[in-house]
Amino acid sequence: MLLSFGIVFVVLAKYGFPIITKMVEERKTYIDQSMAVAREANEQLARLKQEGEQLVAAANQEQGRILREAMQERDKIIVEARKQAEVVAQKEVADARRLIQQERNEAIRDIRRQVAELSVDIAEKVIRKNLSKEQEQMDMIDRMLDEMLVVSKNNR
Repeated sequence: MLLSFGIVFVVLAKYGFPIITKMVEERKTYIDQSMAVAREANEQLARLKQEGEQLVAAANQEQGRILREAMQERDKIIVEARKQAEVVAQKEVADARRLIQQERNEAIRDIRRQVAELSVDIAEKVIRKNLSKEQEQMDMIDRMLDEMLVVSKNNR
């Protein structure tokens, strides 16, 4: 039995072990290559993760910048709108003042015209009526003044 074992051992050592050793080496090489590919995939995944984080950080910075610019633009628009509103309000106030002044001047002209007409009427009536007595003259003047007051109150 020892001899058979020796023969089997020699045959295996000469023909079997090299094939088995070669297969083990090929399997080891395949496993090493698979491990290298896995390490490379892990490294690539880590790089992609880092790039993704950098992109997120850059996007956050860009978002902050855009928000700041939008707030600045909003503030500019508000300031400009206020300025325009002030200009419009000042123009309306100036127009109202001008209109009031025109109406005031027109009222003064109207009053002067009415006073002139009343003066002419009074003078005409005084001339028509030849008043001989001083009391009659005073009564006539009082009556004319009362009429002027009534007319001026009615015109208001």
